[in-house]
Amino acid sequence: MRLFVGALLVACASGFWASNAWAQFDKSRWPAHAPTPTLDVVDLQGKVWSAQDLAGHVVVLNFWATWCAPCKEELPTLQTLHDIRDANTLVLAVNVREPSLRVARYVQATGVTMPVLLDPKGEVAKRWAVTVFPTTILLAPDGQARWRVMGDVDWSGPEAHRWLSEVRQDTRAANSAAKPVLLKR
Repeated sequence: MRLFVGALLVACASGFWASNAWAQFDKSRWPAHAPTPTLDVVDLQGKVWSAQDLAGHVVVLNFWATWCAPCKEELPTLQTLHDIRDANTLVLAVNVREPSLRVARYVQATGVTMPVLLDPKGEVAKRWAVTVFPTTILLAPDGQARWRVMGDVDWSGPEAHRWLSEVRQDTRAANSAAKPVLLKR
């Protein structure tokens, strides 16, 4: 009987830890005083991405590297988000400080099809104050950064879906608050 109870406790504890495996992140508001940096980055296909490409979209801008174990765990969920996203959401993965050939091989081997942008010297990551991998910045359709998420997240899960919805609503609320209210007399 003790063996059965012990096995049951181990199974429950394992399930608890497995369900909290994605809880290794720190989500914080983008600093109000900090302007949103520019984005002018080339992807693996040679396309230059800029703020104009992002306008009107909720953007999930993820900074990662092939040597980063949490990045490797998170990348498939970003790919899933890319696959199931709506037309108003963009998922962009910025590889930091690695040769394009290594990144291309990794992307091909893992089946990643989302846009992978290249930051071989780490200049873009520095501009966005990224010091931890993975780090993801959530941008609103108005082009402004709203959240910084440091650490790995299940981007295909309900919590991330809620965050993206909040970014959309945050922008709508800001836009409606900015419009003057006309009173009828």
